[in-house]
Amino acid sequence: MSATLKARIADVFDEPGCDINQGKSDKDRKKGCGKQLLPGAAAGGCAFDGAKIALQPIADVVHLVHGPIACEGNSWDNRHSASSGPQIYRTGFTTDINQLDVIYGGEKRLFKSIREVLEKYDPPAVFVYQTCVPALVGDDIEAVCKRATEKFGKPIIPINAPGFAGTKNLGNKLGAEALLDYVIGTREPEFTTPCDINIIGEYNLVGELWQVKPLLEGLGIRILATIAGDGRYNEIASAHRAKVNMMVCSKSMINLATKMQQRWGIPYFEGSFYGIGDMSESLRQITKLLIQQGAPADLSDRTERLIEVEEARAYQRIAHFKQRLSGKRVLLYTGGVKSWSVVAALQEAGLEIVGTSVKKSTETDKEKIKELMGDDAHMFDNMTPREMYAMLRDARADIMLSGGRTQFVALKARMPWLDINQERFHPYGGYEGIVALVREIDRAIVNPVWQQVRLPAPWGENGETLGAVPVAVEA
Repeated sequence: MSATLKARIADVFDEPGCDINQGKSDKDRKKGCGKQLLPGAAAGGCAFDGAKIALQPIADVVHLVHGPIACEGNSWDNRHSASSGPQIYRTGFTTDINQLDVIYGGEKRLFKSIREVLEKYDPPAVFVYQTCVPALVGDDIEAVCKRATEKFGKPIIPINAPGFAGTKNLGNKLGAEALLDYVIGTREPEFTTPCDINIIGEYNLVGELWQVKPLLEGLGIRILATIAGDGRYNEIASAHRAKVNMMVCSKSMINLATKMQQRWGIPYFEGSFYGIGDMSESLRQITKLLIQQGAPADLSDRTERLIEVEEARAYQRIAHFKQRLSGKRVLLYTGGVKSWSVVAALQEAGLEIVGTSVKKSTETDKEKIKELMGDDAHMFDNMTPREMYAMLRDARADIMLSGGRTQFVALKARMPWLDINQERFHPYGGYEGIVALVREIDRAIVNPVWQQVRLPAPWGENGETLGAVPVAVEA
């Protein structure tokens, strides 16, 4: 690992926004917060993967992976991040280094690749991602990107986050550091308003940002830049002129928010777009900070009127589902901001949370879970598939909400499952999103297929139904 990368990682670990981090000694702080990696840990994502998924939703730039083709194949398009315009971010670009590049170095191949994508696609910028193999053989992507920027007159941004540097979360932060070093503050916006904000850690999964943006626009609040969902290079480059930053997922890019506050005096807060109450509270927080920064005072009254209308409409639409879902038990296996924000949304629909994972959650996330579920909240860092299966089989939960990797545990237990992570096909953000979430949970639970799969096999020895929930079978 190069000295430059080591210094960058040490700087990332010195996080002033984390009380636990600041309470450590200098020696312990340099070790970071990640646990010692075990064989197979890369299945959850490496540093390169973290940087790639954090920045790839920037829709109008070329994302060029410098490394073997498998690195690009494993990281390409693994989130359903939507774009309202450019689609170039959906194209995979890689230098596809070979054995000779390992022996002689791949810097020339990288330079030629940059020239080729600029000539063919003419993007406003190119993001170059370092991977393990070229980092180990000593390819200096910073030097290549600097030379290419001078040669071609367009910003070529090095993302120095090789996989062996650490976990996916570290890669998120190293991607944010690259934006701070090479992008943010390099351009001025065409104009500014007293109500300009940035949204950080929002990836516009399945168009969730579009559930929120019309509400903000109706209040006269302009999203100057989103980092990175449906993002544009020039907007992010001018993000330093925003009045307020909203953090949607603090675990991924908290360093971006804190350093923008240090450099440009932009206040930030962490909020959520999941759930009726949390959506309303986020609007209030945005309004409050904007007024403190000089926005019109009547913005608060307009916000309250909007909230009143939208909340009434959302509660009216979920009332039908709430009658059928009241008391149903949910096992939530996710992480980060969703570990608490989705809890609030589910409780609003009358659902009972029997457990929520906190594998990727901060201490602040855990405190919010306790506020919502009480001190006896069932939180777990890592639930084994066997434990998940037992909980579902014994009917301690009626449905599991998780990512795609654990869906087969629920299906094996013959219990409903709903995708809550980035691979999903339905937007759950904003007032419209909570209605969609409740509707999908209802559809999953009442689906008649569960009555079929729990029936005894024709060759069974007795008439007992399989699975956790007995089903009445007509004669």
